[in-house]
Amino acid sequence: MGNQLDRITHLNYSELPTGDPSGIEKDELRVGVAYFFSDEEEDLDERGQQDKYSVKGSSSPGQETPTHHHQLVLNETQFSAFRGQECIFSKVSSGPQAGDLRVFSVSALPALCKPGDLLELLYLGPSDHPPPPPHWAVYVGSGQIIHLHQGQIRQDSLYEAGAGNVGRVVNSWYRYRPLVAELVVQNACGHLGLKSDEICWTNSESFAAWCRFGKREFKAGGELQAAAGTQHHQQYYLKIHLAENKVHTVRFHSLEDLIREKRRIDASGKLRVIKDLAIVDGKE
Repeated sequence: MGNQLDRITHLNYSELPTGDPSGIEKDELRVGVAYFFSDEEEDLDERGQQDKYSVKGSSSPGQETPTHHHQLVLNETQFSAFRGQECIFSKVSSGPQAGDLRVFSVSALPALCKPGDLLELLYLGPSDHPPPPPHWAVYVGSGQIIHLHQGQIRQDSLYEAGAGNVGRVVNSWYRYRPLVAELVVQNACGHLGLKSDEICWTNSESFAAWCRFGKREFKAGGELQAAAGTQHHQQYYLKIHLAENKVHTVRFHSLEDLIREKRRIDASGKLRVIKDLAIVDGKE
């Protein structure tokens, strides 16, 4: 595979994080570890790809009000990721590190976020077609986002960006310390107009996350720069959470490769709404 995935054949439980995603081991939370591998080609490089998000959001600003909107609960793949024993990413709906994975219509998002927030935009389409990878963006206020889209860093209206018809704020998924909101927006605005051969991020998630956290590991080749001059190279582990407390674990040499594989898995599944909650004035 293009992500240079290492096949794990002889690791024991002491070599892998198997407990709570926070990195704190608890006997009652231990789960078995299986191993997940794939030989499928990756096609998630967004620096020069054709438009995978051509379906525009179906809602416009005037169709819903901030106090009356639908929250959807999706059946989707859940992940956690580690750098060594440190949890650096968590997208799970149960356990001590559970988060709110509900999504909202695009028209409701401006009332739920503020400048500097990270947004994940999803397209819910026909159930017989796999979804495109989740599209990430930085919200910069007034219904505007900055994102890596169609091989360019651009600013678009959230309602017309064509990146999805539902979305959510995902500030807490990565466990790094965020920059102040003003600097997040400055990072995003400072790269407006860059095109494929000038861009050092391989997908929208890596670009948006770099804007918020400022870590060079999100850049293509950034891991090699960070490790230059050191003998020890830190390993990354992606845990794919399955039913019945089962977990598949895969190892990577870089955060960039881990993100690309996570997005490939997301794009290979099907998003299905399992609950639709009508919320009025904050009450179900």
